[in-house]
Amino acid sequence: MTGTIRILLADDQSMVREALATLLGLEEDMEVVAQVARGDQVLDAARAHRPDVALLDIEMPGMTGIEAAAELRRHLPGVKVVIVTTFGRPGYLRRAMESGAEAFLVKDAPAAQLADAVRQVLQGKRVIDPTLAAAALAEGPDPLTARERDVLRAAADGAVNAEIARGLLLSEGTVRNYLSTAIQKTGARNRAEAVRMAREKGWL
Repeated sequence: MTGTIRILLADDQSMVREALATLLGLEEDMEVVAQVARGDQVLDAARAHRPDVALLDIEMPGMTGIEAAAELRRHLPGVKVVIVTTFGRPGYLRRAMESGAEAFLVKDAPAAQLADAVRQVLQGKRVIDPTLAAAALAEGPDPLTARERDVLRAAADGAVNAEIARGLLLSEGTVRNYLSTAIQKTGARNRAEAVRMAREKGWL
């Protein structure tokens, strides 16, 4: 690719976002054209600024980086996505790749490695933190279905079965079944433990 690489940064921690912008701005072939602090601002910012690459954190208000990556893939498939996160969880890696991310790095990676990853994804390559890739292979696939994840997320907010059922347009019996299966799959003793274990694995 010739010319300057245009980059969109999305991270809800302003110090981290600004530090990344500064580091990438030192690269002669890169320019940070937009910064946002929420996942649900990513698509609008990308439409407005037309970046070549979007660097997305995972845990942001409004929408996760993984969900934002899926939106970019659906509406602006030409934008390459690099997930840069504090949380090096195997389940996150798998979900990020499924959502269309081309690279997955942890935030303590050297700045030069991040800049190199940006260049590589524009050449059509995938870049994955090797330690995390090995952990994801060892961990195996996420056993939860999309609906089981939805119910666990709702339970994580402290909602009772009736509230979860109303929010997800399900019957209470169906909610109970999903929770029971999710608890069984995670090897947990109760819903709170199932939520905690699923989050630690990166399944939520």
